[in-house]
Amino acid sequence: MTDSTSSDDDLRARIAELEAENARLRADAAETRDLSADVAAAASASPERPKRRRGRTVAAVVLVVVGLLLAPVAVISAWARAELVDTDRFVATFGPLADDPDVQAFLADEVTTAIEQQVDIPQLTSDLFDGIRTLDLPPRAEDALSLLEVPAAQGLSALLSSTIDGFIASEAFANVWDAALRASHTQFVAALQGDPEAMLQIGGDGTLSVQLGPIIEAVKDRLSEQGVGFAAAIPVIEGSVQIAQADSLVLVQTVYALAVGVGTWLPLITLLILAAGVVVAKRRSVALAWTAGGFALVMLLTLAGFGTGRIFFVGTVSPTIMTRGAAEAIFGGLTELMVSTITALTVLSIALAIIAWLSGPWSAARRVRGFSDDTFGAVRKSAADHGMTTGRFGAGLHRWRVAAYTVIAVIASLVLWFTRPLTVSAVAWTVVIALVAVLLVELLRRPETVEPEPEAELESEPLASP
Repeated sequence: MTDSTSSDDDLRARIAELEAENARLRADAAETRDLSADVAAAASASPERPKRRRGRTVAAVVLVVVGLLLAPVAVISAWARAELVDTDRFVATFGPLADDPDVQAFLADEVTTAIEQQVDIPQLTSDLFDGIRTLDLPPRAEDALSLLEVPAAQGLSALLSSTIDGFIASEAFANVWDAALRASHTQFVAALQGDPEAMLQIGGDGTLSVQLGPIIEAVKDRLSEQGVGFAAAIPVIEGSVQIAQADSLVLVQTVYALAVGVGTWLPLITLLILAAGVVVAKRRSVALAWTAGGFALVMLLTLAGFGTGRIFFVGTVSPTIMTRGAAEAIFGGLTELMVSTITALTVLSIALAIIAWLSGPWSAARRVRGFSDDTFGAVRKSAADHGMTTGRFGAGLHRWRVAAYTVIAVIASLVLWFTRPLTVSAVAWTVVIALVAVLLVELLRRPETVEPEPEAELESEPLASP
């Protein structure tokens, strides 16, 4: 009985050994066939593959460079279209200038000067007093009248100045300013189109001028309400005042047709060109990291250009045309939305570059990914040990995790695309919410565990002895 059992064990061991050897030989044969096929394919494709890879690299570089060069133009065209087509956006840009003290002081001085150039208050006062003298007044009355003539003229000038200052500082002026902006929005578009009858005019040197007529008419109405008789003597004034001077206005006028026609599509076209450059590249994660980093650099250079433009603008118009405070307020109001958008795009591109780097082939990035996988794996294992598991849902989520990440990225991209105006806070919240969604996917997915293959059970009945 003992000999029979020993023979069975030897036979079982021998069978297992033969099966293992057979499996090894099959694996070696399959590996040899695959290697031979790879060598043959490499031998047949070796002359073409390097050329094809070089062609893809060149195409990717060209697409990315073109996209980066178009990026500032796309931002400016989108801003120009929003300012020119959207009346509310236009008023939101220039409306706050009516509440700026420096701009109010500048406008008050300009309105006062324009009225005094048309109405000679000292001469008007002199004519009035000369008419009184024709009444054959006593000598002492005439002497007193002569003493009152100069103070009366000064009083009228002071009344005019204080009335203008009070009106421009009032809420009524802000309402008039907003109404004038809304009414002149079509005029602004006409100015960009070069219409000579437009209320707003852009000169060849980049000067933006606004007609003083509506403001002066409102001042006349205020003076008439206060019983100032000479208000009726103020004629219709068609003068204008320069409120801004910047070469960028000439640029906006030059690209107006492009801004209105393709202002919506040029950013999308630029984005598609950059995306095509990444897709064509041999190493997409590396290409994405470089593209996002290059985009951030281009946006930073554009911001630096606006900073230089501010210094140049303020130095050009102050103090000869307006005060430094008024110049800074006007330039800031004109470029605030564009600067905010460019800053938000810079933050977004930096975040995208970091994400691309984390998914790239660099050793540091691999270590970070390994640490992340180990951490999430430990969390999932701890939850499973305590009876918490996502079951079939987690297994399905693991199989479709790439699709889940793609959906998150697409939704975040659409949110940012349709957010107007794009701000740093909007970018930050979108990125944070997207990262939270990715973390949830990592926590909820349940990777499939590889179960050890059960040993083959032999039949329980004893083998016959040879």
